[in-house]
Amino acid sequence: MNIKKLTFVYKMIACFLLFIAAFCISMVFGAADTSVKEVWLALVSNVKTDTIVMIREIRLPREVGAMFVGAGLSVAGAIMQGLTRNPLADPGLLGLTAGANAALAVTIALIPVANYFAIMIACFIGAAIGAIMVVSIGAFTKGGFSPLRIVLAGAAVSAFLYAIAEGVGIFFKISKEVSMWSAGGIIGTTWSQLGVVVPFIVVGIVISLFLSRHLTILSLNEELAIGLGQKITQIKYALFIIVIILAGASVALVGNLAFIGLMIPHIVRAIVGTDYRFVLPMAALLGATFMLIADTLGRNLNAPFETSVPAIVAMLGLPFFLFIVRKGGKAFS
Repeated sequence: MNIKKLTFVYKMIACFLLFIAAFCISMVFGAADTSVKEVWLALVSNVKTDTIVMIREIRLPREVGAMFVGAGLSVAGAIMQGLTRNPLADPGLLGLTAGANAALAVTIALIPVANYFAIMIACFIGAAIGAIMVVSIGAFTKGGFSPLRIVLAGAAVSAFLYAIAEGVGIFFKISKEVSMWSAGGIIGTTWSQLGVVVPFIVVGIVISLFLSRHLTILSLNEELAIGLGQKITQIKYALFIIVIILAGASVALVGNLAFIGLMIPHIVRAIVGTDYRFVLPMAALLGATFMLIADTLGRNLNAPFETSVPAIVAMLGLPFFLFIVRKGGKAFS
């Protein structure tokens, strides 16, 4: 094992310990008073008291959902930034989550009996449509493909798709349902929902790890990738599909959640460099940790009332976004 890989292992171990600490804190602290012993019994025993059942059936699935959504969105953001060589790329800023949200609203309105799996498939389709619209507008206008143009196109398309979701909600009188889904974060996450969503996120992350070496080369220079014999069209399509799967599954579970896919990859590259063989696994772990911390804050800042996790993430993410813009995308890279 060379020095670089050995150093990466040490950094992953440190990040994993931080993740374990965040998970333990998220399981112990909340509106309901719980102890470390009760959390341990909920995880390893069949004891059934009111508190232990609450931990097992409400708090635990919520935190598991937070972990996988944080990991999925962080990996999706890292892939997008490498694929487009755009430091401002993020599923929430480039139309994917807005498209998934619009598709979710249309599905709830037109197919009220749709099950969770059908809603998730609709979110996949919506995410793909949103991304295609953004890329098309950004790439085929005068001046060509540029990071600034893509961000502007993403803002315009996202506003349009959010307006569609709002219009559908008002017309079909389902605004409350759409708003609760979109702004609720991971409140009310159940094991059955996780059983549908988590496999897609896991498969997307695993496949991305197999393509990480190709992504590293693409992120540096497309001509270099061609010279090395890479089938860049197929690789781009595969990575694009992975991003859609990760973003669509995340929106189906938590609704709109921007900025995680922007922040985490920048922080990760400052820790492990620009090799995506190291960036993607670290992004998954750090993204999961970040979401656990954000959800813990949401449950405790104004307990027993909930503070929206998307609002907490946005408060952290917007200054970060403006900082990255001011530094030209190179502040943490």
